[in-house]
Amino acid sequence: MLPATKALPKEMLPIAAKPMIQYAVEEAVASGIETIVVVTRNRKSILQAHFRRDRELESFLESRRQVSEAELVHQFAKLADLRYVEQKEPLGLADAISCARSVVREEPFVVLLPDVIIDSVQPVTEQLIRAHERHGGSIVVIREIEPQEVERFGVVGFEDAKILRMRGAIRLTNLAEKPSLADAPSRFGIFGRYLLEADIWDSIAKTTRGLRGEVQLTDALNLLCKKKLVHGLLFEGRHFDAGNPLGYIIANIELSLRDPRLAAPLRAYLSGLQSCSEPRHSPNLASENRSSQSDQM
Repeated sequence: MLPATKALPKEMLPIAAKPMIQYAVEEAVASGIETIVVVTRNRKSILQAHFRRDRELESFLESRRQVSEAELVHQFAKLADLRYVEQKEPLGLADAISCARSVVREEPFVVLLPDVIIDSVQPVTEQLIRAHERHGGSIVVIREIEPQEVERFGVVGFEDAKILRMRGAIRLTNLAEKPSLADAPSRFGIFGRYLLEADIWDSIAKTTRGLRGEVQLTDALNLLCKKKLVHGLLFEGRHFDAGNPLGYIIANIELSLRDPRLAAPLRAYLSGLQSCSEPRHSPNLASENRSSQSDQM
């Protein structure tokens, strides 16, 4: 996502006028989670500023009679008990999770990757929690992937091929981080949500760094599933991989079409696009731009 992420954390890139990290926080809150640990590279992160209450901004909006906007930014600070821990070096997802151990301790916990957005009737985090109540063990959310996608995902293996036609939790036998198509244990990839039990700490400690010098959570889970229950959950929902340019654009379009403020004008604009031609500017936006220029003059 460079150059956009040179100075701005990827998690703060907006999708349908809302940063990615907020989708993750709202999903966790909607699933009944009260304490959220945010792993950052900087203790004075812009992520903290986003969720911190800003009374000056609220007063300014109220003075402009933008009451709904003032209430919107005020709500950010009340979403959950957000705590921040620092990962000093980018040493992989498993290392990032380890930074939160002092807060999580020995309780089961959920991991949400903010650049993976899943739109679903029942939040995917809640689906994980319900599956854990039924089956126990650590659980990852999975879905079938295309052959050309295998090298982009952590991929899971399981014993019974008939399980492919089922829904629910599947006992996993092994996991591989971004394998080649020939070495992939299946065509089912992990989609950015994990529910982990305290056994994962020992597995992370025993996991060696990969080729990129990172400690991968997939490798730690591969160790864990040799001695403890690890399940894959076939989740329900629409998945958006917003961590790459095309996925980011698709997520913006589709989630904007779900936003009552944006849906109608965006749909009108998209319907006017023609293949092999220059995109047309929205008449409304062009009019607003001309007005702004006149005001400045």
